Amino acid sequence: MSEKVMRAVCYDSYGSGSEGLKHIEVSIPKPKKNEVLVKVEASCPNPIDYKLQGGMARPFMPKKFPYIPVTDISGEVVEIGSEVEFQVGDKVVAMLTYTNGGGLGEYAVAPAKLTVKRPEEVSAVEGAGLPLAGLTALHVLTVLGHVEIKSEGKPANVLVIAASGGVGHYVVQLAKLGNNHVTATCGARNIELLKSLGADEVLDYKTEDGKMLRSPSGCKYDVVINCATNKIPWATYKQNLSEQGRVVHLNPNFQTMMKSASLKLSSSRKKVMSLMMCPKKKEDLEFLVGLVKEGKLKTVVDSKYPLSEAEQAWAKMMGGHATGKIVVEQ
Repeated sequence: MSEKVMRAVCYDSYGSGSEGLKHIEVSIPKPKKNEVLVKVEASCPNPIDYKLQGGMARPFMPKKFPYIPVTDISGEVVEIGSEVEFQVGDKVVAMLTYTNGGGLGEYAVAPAKLTVKRPEEVSAVEGAGLPLAGLTALHVLTVLGHVEIKSEGKPANVLVIAASGGVGHYVVQLAKLGNNHVTATCGARNIELLKSLGADEVLDYKTEDGKMLRSPSGCKYDVVINCATNKIPWATYKQNLSEQGRVVHLNPNFQTMMKSASLKLSSSRKKVMSLMMCPKKKEDLEFLVGLVKEGKLKTVVDSKYPLSEAEQAWAKMMGGHATGKIVVEQ
């Protein structure tokens, strides 16, 4: 009896971009004892995916070619390992391992420890956007930024830079769950969107106030979450921070590291933090899915593509100007 195969999209070399993606047929993978096999309904690529393709982690990842990229998926369990509690037919949201990848395939093997049930109120598209971007937003805001997201929590003035992107739009919404004042920066076309997500003030980053990060109400920021590349001088941050304000960079560079170190050695109470690695916790993913179910968090979708047009989704992602998440549907 012939082995069952599936359609998938892969790349077989570093640095090939969207043009290096290839449509192939491969055997449907088998789950190990602590894994589930998911029929993928939607997947979301993230910038880390094209950075890995570009050789960011060479020679460690990908471990072998051809490699089927993307780790964030949503779908239906069709086969289970011997040591998992899921059932065939369960709708789930899952984060795959970077070692195995697999999100741009009709089926993917997911570790049970990073797979959560998806209630019927949460669509496949909404769920697929959550794993990496949602977990990153939650971590940088609450762990690195020390922002409370409970309504009775201590209020903070929060600035989110590049707030309309995949991570930023979740940061805005999570911050507004708490008793926080949120200022956001974005392009002019996304101002109304961010207001609809709860931002109290929105700055067009191309204006003078946007470039200088000046709050329209004149508030000083307790926390700045920078979801863009670090091209803003420290002097700009400094003049807008409260006495104990902190800046959290999602894309730190050498200058960021040096500024963080120099502040630690000085008498300044201001801090610069860098996201080096985001812990992936099942309970955090369950929390995010629960918020979507309750209508307290939404996944903004920039665009949707079928698997047959995955290279277009890849190119759009590499362009760096997506509003919310880019989705590959099946």
